[in-house]
Amino acid sequence: MSIEISHLTHLYNEGTAMERKALDDVNLTINDGEFVAIIGHTGSGKSTLIQHLNALMKPTGGKILLDGEDINKDKTKLKSIRQKIGLVFQYPEHQLFEMTIFKDVCYGPKNMGLNDADVEKAAKEALDLVGLDESFYDKSPFELSGGQKRRAAIAGILAMKPRVLVLDEPTAGVDPRGRNEIFDAINHMHHETGITVILVSHSMEDVAKYADRIIVMNQGRVALTGTPREVFSRVSLLEEIGLAAPQTSYVMKGLSDKGYSVAQDIYTVDEATEVLYDLLKQVKK
Repeated sequence: MSIEISHLTHLYNEGTAMERKALDDVNLTINDGEFVAIIGHTGSGKSTLIQHLNALMKPTGGKILLDGEDINKDKTKLKSIRQKIGLVFQYPEHQLFEMTIFKDVCYGPKNMGLNDADVEKAAKEALDLVGLDESFYDKSPFELSGGQKRRAAIAGILAMKPRVLVLDEPTAGVDPRGRNEIFDAINHMHHETGITVILVSHSMEDVAKYADRIIVMNQGRVALTGTPREVFSRVSLLEEIGLAAPQTSYVMKGLSDKGYSVAQDIYTVDEATEVLYDLLKQVKK
C-alpha cells in the first residue's frame, strides 16, 4: 500500500492573527513495506504530518493518496482508511480500559464486526507479534511493566489488521529495557508481516538501527530524506537544524578531524567497532 503526499500544507488558526504554517508544501512517497523514520525537533511538523495520514486532520492544501485514491475525497470511506492506517499515539497505554489485556486487544476487531472466533484469532496473532504470550492474556494492564503496556496497546491496533502502522514516539517515558522490548517487537512484526511502518522518534540510535529510510523535517518542510547512511553522514546539516546524529557518527567525525582516514557514513556500533579495531592494529605496527 503506497502513500503519496503531494504539496501538503497545513495552517493552524487560518485567517487569524495566530495563523501558523505547520506543514509547507510537503512532497513524499512511502512505499509498500518500508520502515520509514521521521525525525525533527519540536515544532518541525512531524506530529501534524502523521495525523494527516489517516485523515485525522484535513489539509489546508495538497492531498494524500492511498494507493492512488485521495483519502479526504469521500468522508464515507474514513472508517475504512483508519482501519488500513493504524495510528499509535504517545502513551497509548492510557487508552487501555478493559479488565484484561486480551479483552482490550479484542475490542478493535470486535468493533469491525468480526465473529467471536475471528476476533480471538486476530487478538492472539497481534499479541504474539508483540511478544506477549498466553501468560499475559488474563492480566490487568496495571500488572504490566511500562514496556509491556506499550506493546499491549500496539497489539490493539495490530489486531485490526492495518496495512500501515504509524507510531508516534513509541518508547517515550519507557526505561531502556522496555525500549528495547518495544523496538524488537516492532522490528519482528515488520519482518513477519511486511507491514509498512512509519516511526516518529527522537532516538537517533534506534532510528539508525531499524529504519530503511529517514525523513528529516524542519520548519514544516522536508529538509532531507535518504537511507540512514546517507542522512547520518550529514552531521553538520543535522546540527544546523537542531538535531544530533548517532554517537558513532560523532566518533567517526572526530577521528577524521584528527587526520585519520575513516569513512564519514558509518553510523552503527558494529561498523564503528571494525574501524576502531583496524586503526588500533595500524597504530601497533
